[in-house]
Amino acid sequence: MNTAVIVKYAIDLVAVLLLALGIKGLSKVRSAREANRLAAVAMALAVLGVLVDSFAGGISSTAWSWIIGGTIVGGLLGAITAQRVPMTSMPEIVALFNGCGGMSSLLVALGVALFPVMGAEGESRIVEEISIVISVFVGSITFTGSIVAMAKLQGWLSTPPWMQSKARHVVNIALAVVSLIAAIEMIRNGGSGLWLLVVASALLGVGVTLPIGGADMPVVISLLNSYSGVAAAAAGFVVGSQLLIVAGAMVGAAGLILTQVMCNGMNRSLVSVLFGGALGASSSSSGGGGEYVNITSCSAEECALTLEAAERVIIVPGYGLAVAQAQHTLREVTRSLESAGIEVAYAIHPVAGRMPGHMNVLLAEADVPYEQLKEMDVINPEFPATDVVLVLGANDVVNPQAKTDPNSPLYGMPVLDVQQARTVFVVKRGMSAGYSGIKNDLFELANTSMLFGDAKKVLGDLLGELKELGVGKK
Repeated sequence: MNTAVIVKYAIDLVAVLLLALGIKGLSKVRSAREANRLAAVAMALAVLGVLVDSFAGGISSTAWSWIIGGTIVGGLLGAITAQRVPMTSMPEIVALFNGCGGMSSLLVALGVALFPVMGAEGESRIVEEISIVISVFVGSITFTGSIVAMAKLQGWLSTPPWMQSKARHVVNIALAVVSLIAAIEMIRNGGSGLWLLVVASALLGVGVTLPIGGADMPVVISLLNSYSGVAAAAAGFVVGSQLLIVAGAMVGAAGLILTQVMCNGMNRSLVSVLFGGALGASSSSSGGGGEYVNITSCSAEECALTLEAAERVIIVPGYGLAVAQAQHTLREVTRSLESAGIEVAYAIHPVAGRMPGHMNVLLAEADVPYEQLKEMDVINPEFPATDVVLVLGANDVVNPQAKTDPNSPLYGMPVLDVQQARTVFVVKRGMSAGYSGIKNDLFELANTSMLFGDAKKVLGDLLGELKELGVGKK
């Protein structure tokens, strides 16, 4: 074993360890930033290991030009994206990155399938063929599914009416059968059936993702993340990279676990998400419809007076807070309350926002203390002893119908029990429904008052009223 091989294995080992630590650290808000940096370093080392191996094996100047050019272009695009994309568009970017991962695995498998390297025989050849099939199949589904998810989140695509009918299942099953036939043909006869597999699996990715509604998008994004890991692991078998196999397997497993967590948070099975269509599609005929009749609205001044007299306040962030980019103004409000000796906590629902961890990232950007972020199971028992709950742009995750109305499409979904607090203030632009498309019974309760307007403006007015009352002044 020459020196270059030893160096490559050593680099790969360090990269795998750092990636494992990075993924583990992402499970906690406090360690997430540092964990992300560790994972980035691991990926940089992985690339370095490949370059060391390629340099030792001899590589043409043309190939080096492609490598260097691709690294520069990709690095610049990544840096520009990270700097310019607003927090509200992070779900779309995550979906796009998942798609890029799927496309990378697909291109690797296509390269090996179209330009095979001689040497693999017998069982090794069969393993390579199966790996190519899996990488092409999962990579194609991941790419097209992720692009569709991004387009739906961006508002560029909507679900066609026929996609909400049972006809879509027939189409998807047919595409799955065609993909299976093409895969078997590839394994039996080498490259035969390759392009049929690419097209059929790509269309299957569109067919599976297009009917899924906005409420289920956090689940879809985490599932596509898992798919990208599986595709990467398969590509690792294709090119004989142990590092890619391990990294892909870890990402795939982590994404699958997160998907299950998201499903539990919505009280929906993965099968119902993938094959049940849009959550909101069935809501029109379900319970929970009708107009609001007993709505109480109030001013920022009234809200400030109530907050001034409170001892404990819980903030419930939602997508409306992200849209208004009001997290920094919210932090100023809570600092005023904390300076006055008022206890403040944040209730985080697992599917609040449009991707897993959306609210955690949003509040971390405003330097909210990690210990104040409390998960649903921890915070729910505390609502009865809470003086004021301030709901900011959340809707379905605070809807009591999930526990009281068996006919509601939300019934059985775990929600935040904000209605048990003494007083609830809900900040919304208007009375529009959430992703489920149904009314929220919370808005009509006697202890609930509505503050209508953009979250940033409402919080700015609230901050001004608190200052006038002397809240937080020492």
